[in-house]
This record gives sequence, C-alpha cells and structure tokens, in this order.
Amino acid sequence: MNPSPVNPGTDAAHDLIRFIRDKIPLAQAMELELQAHDDDLLVLGAPLAPNVNDKGCAFGGSLVSLMTLCGWGLVELALRARGHDCDVYVGESTVRYLQPVWADFGAEARLAEGADWSTFFDTLRARGKARIEVACRVPGTDGQPAATLTARFVAKRRD
Repeated sequence: MNPSPVNPGTDAAHDLIRFIRDKIPLAQAMELELQAHDDDLLVLGAPLAPNVNDKGCAFGGSLVSLMTLCGWGLVELALRARGHDCDVYVGESTVRYLQPVWADFGAEARLAEGADWSTFFDTLRARGKARIEVACRVPGTDGQPAATLTARFVAKRRD
C-alpha cells in the first residue's frame, strides 16, 4: 500500500499531529510535521535548524524523540481508526545512532517483524491492555539508516 498523500486538515493523521504539537511542547519546538501515512506506516519529519547540536548535525535527542513520537503515533492512529479509547505508553525502547544527520530529517515507523495488529487488538479486547513492537528508523543519505529505534508500546483502555 502506498502512503497517503499529505492533505492538511482532512484526516485522522493530521488531527493526531495537531494533538501532538498542542500537547507536547517538545514536538512543537522540533517543528514536527506529517510526511506520509497509511495503515502500516507513519512518516514524520523535522527540519534540522531547531534540532541541531553543537557540531551542526541533528541532535541525538531530537532523532530519538522523532522516532518515539512516530512509533507512538502509528499505534495511536490504529487505535483511533478502530474506535478504541486508550492511553499509549512506550514500555521499553532501544536506540542505535549509526551516522550523523546533516539535513532536515524524517522518521518512519512500521510494525516490527512478527508483530501484527490482529493479535494486538484481540489482546486489548480480552484484557483491556496490549503490547506491540514497532520498528522506527531515520533514513541516512546513503540509503542506510542513520538511527534506529525498536520499541514496545503499551495500550491501556481508559475506564
């Protein structure tokens, strides 16, 4: 499936980005933006200028923040699309920084290998809580990842 073209203000992904920017000051300071999305992929972007470090490349904290928000957003969108009202938390994550990023950057989030929405939603319905693994990456200029994040997100139904 090809990601949906970005059409501001017309879909759940744009609503989510507005929510993130309104509720998470860091996301607003990072100038977070939606680049693409579909049921299996969320791509967020950020310009280098507000995310630069003392060396002139992207700050590692901005890279991990963008990947975390991207993974969280993928799970949140799936929940909202199916009418679930849940709190979503990152339960654990591992990040790897593989090469510096010298320009505006984006993060991509997909379900990790072996994870599936069906099992996640079956567990959520049965227990009121479920976990899912998400794989995120910041593409580098050479096509290889500049940074990766693997994370387990937990959704807990609001009572």
